[in-house]
Amino acid sequence: MRTQTYKINLGPQHPSTHGVLHVVLEIDGETIVGSETNIGYLHRGIEKLAENKKYPQVIPYTDRLDYLAGMSNNLLYVQTVEKMLGTEVPERASYIRVIIAELMRIANHMVGIGIYIMDLGAVTGVFYPFIQREHILDLFSKLCGSRMTFNYMRIGGVAVDIDEDFIRGTEIFLDQLPKMLHEYHTLVDENEIFLSRTKNIGKISKSQAESFGLTGPNLRASGLGYDLRKVAPYEVYDRFDFNIPVAYNGDCFDRYIVRMQEVEESIKIIRQAMAQLPQGEIKAKLPRIIKPEAGDCYHQAENPKGILGCYLVSDGTPKPYRVHFRRPSFNNISIFDEVAIGHKIADFIAIMASFDFVLGEVDA
Repeated sequence: MRTQTYKINLGPQHPSTHGVLHVVLEIDGETIVGSETNIGYLHRGIEKLAENKKYPQVIPYTDRLDYLAGMSNNLLYVQTVEKMLGTEVPERASYIRVIIAELMRIANHMVGIGIYIMDLGAVTGVFYPFIQREHILDLFSKLCGSRMTFNYMRIGGVAVDIDEDFIRGTEIFLDQLPKMLHEYHTLVDENEIFLSRTKNIGKISKSQAESFGLTGPNLRASGLGYDLRKVAPYEVYDRFDFNIPVAYNGDCFDRYIVRMQEVEESIKIIRQAMAQLPQGEIKAKLPRIIKPEAGDCYHQAENPKGILGCYLVSDGTPKPYRVHFRRPSFNNISIFDEVAIGHKIADFIAIMASFDFVLGEVDA
C-alpha cells in the first residue's frame, strides 16, 4: 500500500536546533525521505562590520562568531593580521596563546558533550560537564575580566600576562579533570539508552566527510586524522607531544568519543606548555596604527569545532578592505540533508547534536 509523504518544520524556534536553524523534513510514515536545511536567521553582518573598523577594533567581533570558543576566534584573527604584517610574536606570548586555546577547547567540548547528552533526553547530564567549563571561565575571568566575550588576544601577542595564581589555578583544574572525565565515561559510555541512540546512527564515511568539507572532530570521527596542529603547526604546537584522536565508524557515538579523547590530549598540551613556559615579553613592538601593505592573506587554525579560516584584503589603510571567515560550523552542517535520509526524526536530533555547531558561526 502506498503512503503519502508530508513535510514538517523542525525549527527555527526549537531547543534541539541549537539556535535558529530551520530544517524542512519530508516524512514517509516515521522515516525521513527528504531534508532541506535553511540558515540565515541569525545573520549579523560581522564580516561587513569588520570592514568599517580598524584592524585592532575587529578583535571583539570575532568573539561573537563561535561564542563558545571566543579565545580561539581571537587567536585566528590576530594571527592572520600578523601574517600580513610579517610580525614575529614573542615566545612567551606563543606559549600563553597555546595554553589559553587548549583551555578554550576543553570548555567548548564540555558544552558540546553536555548539550549532546541533554538533547538525547538525559537532562541532568548537561550539568556535570558545565562544572568543568565554569572552572575554566573563572580562570578567564581573572585573566581578562570576561567569561564569554574575551577580547584577550592582541596583534603581536596577548593583552596581559598570566600570573602565578592563574598557573596554580590551571594546575588544580588539570589535576581534577581526569577524575571527572572518568565519571563521564562511567555514566555515559555504557548506558544502553545512550548507545542505542548513537551507535550506527548518522554514519558518515571518510569520503563523504572529505567531499562535504567537514573538519575538526566530525572529520576525525570518520577516520581521517587531519588536524592543523599536527599537519601545519602554528604558534609552538610543534614542540609538544600529543596524539590526534581518530575513530572509524563515523557515527554519533564516534563524534562524542573523539571529543572526550581530545580533552585528554588538551590536558597533555597545557601541562607541557606550562612546564616549558619561558620568561620574556608578551607583545611585539608594533606601530600605533596598524596599516598592512596592500595585498591579501589567508590563514587558518584548528578551532574546537574544526578549521576556522580568515581571509583579509588590505588596501594599505588602517581598515581591512575585505574580511571573510571560513566557519567550520557552516561547512559541517552542509551534510545534514544527505545524512538525514533514512533516519527517524528522533535520530536526526541526535545527529544534529553530535555535530556541536553554533548558529552564530554559521550565519556570521
